Amino acid sequence: MNLAYIPSPSTGVIDLGPIPLRGYAFCIIIGVFVAVWFGNKRWVARGGRAGTVADIAVWAVPFGLVGGRLYHVITDYQLYFSDGENWVDAFKIWQGGLGIWGAIALGAVGAWIGCRRRGIPLPAWADALAPGIALAQACGRWGNWFNQELYGKATDVPWALKISEGPNRVAGTYHPTFLYESLWCIGVALLVIWADRRFKLGHGRAFALYVAAYCAGRAWIEYMRVDEAHHILGLRLNVWTALIVFVLAVVYIVISAKVRPGREEIVEPEAVDAGGAEDTESGEDTDSGEADSGDTQSAEAKPVEAEAHADADAPKTNGEAETAKG
Repeated sequence: MNLAYIPSPSTGVIDLGPIPLRGYAFCIIIGVFVAVWFGNKRWVARGGRAGTVADIAVWAVPFGLVGGRLYHVITDYQLYFSDGENWVDAFKIWQGGLGIWGAIALGAVGAWIGCRRRGIPLPAWADALAPGIALAQACGRWGNWFNQELYGKATDVPWALKISEGPNRVAGTYHPTFLYESLWCIGVALLVIWADRRFKLGHGRAFALYVAAYCAGRAWIEYMRVDEAHHILGLRLNVWTALIVFVLAVVYIVISAKVRPGREEIVEPEAVDAGGAEDTESGEDTDSGEADSGDTQSAEAKPVEAEAHADADAPKTNGEAETAKG
């Protein structure tokens, strides 16, 4: 018998009048806001304009949601297309089921479209957003807690997660893998922030570091889970995905550092043009002020010079008188 454990919510839905507020969706929404807010701060610090991250997120987020759902449905098709299952449930995203691999892949396509429309390099935008994405995942994982899903093996540790009896689950206490991944993602965000400040990562390397670090944690966390999944050579499909993506991310960091060292000096040309225009206007005002001041000084100097010439041309009356007397 466990003396301490993490309780699961009795329900994942709170009815606000006629509007149902689902815990899973609420966590995803919070994650999106955190990613955009923190990404905007980093983008502005890199020399971009405020609001650009949100403008591109309008493209990236919908693509990411669709990609995440597609990955989940394709890799867990038996949950929706097997005998006795209702394929319509594949569209019920609020019940859980978003694959981060598909979300990042298709979300990158949406971000590329948004960046192309703004004339912004996608790698620079991805670098600015990388820690925010990790924090968004940390928030989103709590949606699994609301749905009582994706937990690990049975355990009696004090931080075990208590699961109640329900469809496709057995009551008991299990490893809270949602919590493990949430904490890991926070650590990934801090790692990327530190590395970016220390090494001035650019050209997509901060984003690649986030991918590699996340995959390193996801591999062992995924190995602990007990929910149904496809296996290849004894390992869960997502473990293989994490390992492959980890290698690709590390290779990208190494090659990118050799081919394109340093980081981008200009991340948003519009911001530079706007700053240049402001400087030009300020310079014109200053020049105009200097010209006005010079004209005033010249005007003041002219009477003085005129008086000096007048004195020089005037007849020396006193001098001539003195000469006559002598």
